[in-house]
Amino acid sequence: MRKIAIYGKGGIGKSTTTQNTVAGLAEVGKKVKIVGCDPKADSTRLLLGGMAQKTVLDTLRLEGEDIDIDDIVRVGYGGVRCVESGGPEPGVGCAGRGIITSINLLEQLGAWDEKYQIDYTFYDVLGDVVCGGFAMPIREGKAEEIYIVVSGEMMAMYAANNICKGVKKYAEAGVVRLGGLICNSRKVDNEREMIEELAKRLGTKMIYFIPRDNMVQKAEINRKTVIEFEPAHQQANEYRALAKAIDENELFVIPTPLPMEELEELLIDFGLAS
Repeated sequence: MRKIAIYGKGGIGKSTTTQNTVAGLAEVGKKVKIVGCDPKADSTRLLLGGMAQKTVLDTLRLEGEDIDIDDIVRVGYGGVRCVESGGPEPGVGCAGRGIITSINLLEQLGAWDEKYQIDYTFYDVLGDVVCGGFAMPIREGKAEEIYIVVSGEMMAMYAANNICKGVKKYAEAGVVRLGGLICNSRKVDNEREMIEELAKRLGTKMIYFIPRDNMVQKAEINRKTVIEFEPAHQQANEYRALAKAIDENELFVIPTPLPMEELEELLIDFGLAS
């Protein structure tokens, strides 16, 4: 089983990208589990047709620890097994600890038993690697492949570089590796070339460039992935190609994060400062 975590700056389209990629893998027969690690619990809604899924933490609060795997796992598009970790009550506790609690409980309940024949597990993780809880999938080897969703915007690139610092820290003592950058285009000038250069300097590659298209928003409004909502659309093919690129990827590295000065120089070189 391949264990993948998707990171990226908040608002970069990480959850949308993850769900559409998972749909692409499910469409070709891969058995996939997706674990949402965001307190907003929106990492699986497109795969579940917008259905509000009861989170692991909500279930624990309401029903105690005597729960069954079927209480916290829902089956969505293409047979994808969907879980949402959830978060603490507003203003109380650390959301990152919810990830730790959820993953440990899933393991205890046999969520990855052989009978499910899982080919891929995806962890959709909130924002940057900002604390131990959100770093948990890579810190404890729950995820072995990291993909970072990025764009040609300065803060998205800054976040990607920052995430690489966390990946490098844990990679040096474990099995986690960077699988590449996924550019979710914002139509920034020279965006493709800039992210390819960023990837090169980080020691990895841009595994795919997703063009911007309004079909993504249309599908989201209809509470579906693009692949389910409009399977013949070119944007659906883009996500299929991304899924294929991940499925066939063999380049996994310990990244070499850039000093802030070098990152700023890269932005200047590609004309963002003019």
